[in-house]
Amino acid sequence: MHAQADKQDKGAKLPRFASLRSGEVNVRTGPGARYPVDWVFKRQNMPVEILAEYDTWREVRDWQGTKGWVHQAMLTAQRHVMVTGDDAQALLRKAEDGAQPVAKAEPGVIAQLRRCDPEWCLIQIDRVSGWVKRKALWGVYTDEDVK
Repeated sequence: MHAQADKQDKGAKLPRFASLRSGEVNVRTGPGARYPVDWVFKRQNMPVEILAEYDTWREVRDWQGTKGWVHQAMLTAQRHVMVTGDDAQALLRKAEDGAQPVAKAEPGVIAQLRRCDPEWCLIQIDRVSGWVKRKALWGVYTDEDVK
């Protein structure tokens, strides 16, 4: 099953966002198992930006700007985003300023990305869904069409 999804990602446009498939992902200094592990990601579903491809390896960047190489099998195209900023973000019932809040998400929280319009994105955390301003999220481009 994973091989099918991984083949579909080959040749997709760069850069693009993906998410970590596992709660423990080795990040290497180069594109291959012969390169040393530089560090280990410890957050399943964390969004990463794919910058380059080499065979079955992907150069990724995390939300802090740190780069390294991971095997494509450790990535999934299922989209997640991270809440950014200094303050908690309200998840709103509607995609409009002043809408009723349904929950709050602290900075650093990872959420599943459902869809976006030009200014807002619908995200889901556990079983709670709500709209958040796109600019308060890392893992989606400002001009990206997410349906």
